[in-house]
Amino acid sequence: MMHPAYGELRAVTPLAAVLLEHNPSPMTLEGTNTWVLRAPGEKGCVVIDPGDDDPEHLERVAAHGPVALVLLTHRHHDHAAGACRFAQLTGAPVRALDPSLVLGSEALGEGDVVAAAGCELRVLATPGHTSDSLSFLLTGPDAGSAVLTGDTILGRGTTVIAHPDGSLGPYLGSLRRLAELADGTAVLPGHGPELPDAPAAARHYLAHREERLEQVREALRTLGPEATPRQVVEHVYADVDAVLWGAAELSVRAQLEYLRS
Repeated sequence: MMHPAYGELRAVTPLAAVLLEHNPSPMTLEGTNTWVLRAPGEKGCVVIDPGDDDPEHLERVAAHGPVALVLLTHRHHDHAAGACRFAQLTGAPVRALDPSLVLGSEALGEGDVVAAAGCELRVLATPGHTSDSLSFLLTGPDAGSAVLTGDTILGRGTTVIAHPDGSLGPYLGSLRRLAELADGTAVLPGHGPELPDAPAAARHYLAHREERLEQVREALRTLGPEATPRQVVEHVYADVDAVLWGAAELSVRAQLEYLRS
């Protein structure tokens, strides 16, 4: 039976509500968070990450329209594969950093400000999880302050550096940037529950990454400098469910590239 959270639009901030896609997995947690943004009294909405190409989910999201604009945090299928079908359902343009994902509009870039449905979003380039990862800072006198982070910061656990497209150096820079946001800026993530404070979450992620890097250094001292990524995974992630080792290996490859550069 489908969990009751799936398919229900849940208000999170004065401008942001979330609709959870029914695509749970070890990588997506409970599923993909599709965010629906609108100011009070506005008919239209902005949709961030319509999710995978799941017609039932996309139709549920479209029912909360009319949709003025679709924004994508990054190219991974669980966030973006449904964008084309969703655009056909709603007639809304789709914007992303990657021009290949754009439909009926222009690509996004660092520092762009997007205004629609009574909402104003500032585009932050936050590469690392993928090369095209964006975050969207939602601000305004009645909005509070929140940042939609895609997979750069998750609501639970830590994210994968999707090597070779993802890279650790840029990711650490993205976390430092999010750590500089105003205290109390809420995190509206691509997976998992919302978090109350983006700078605190980013600092936690930075500490975790430094801890993992030291574990990889120790593994190389033990296994030798030519150790394979898989050998490092088995050494460093021995306490992690083996179902996640494939994803961990992507992050280890990124860590090794960072340490050897």
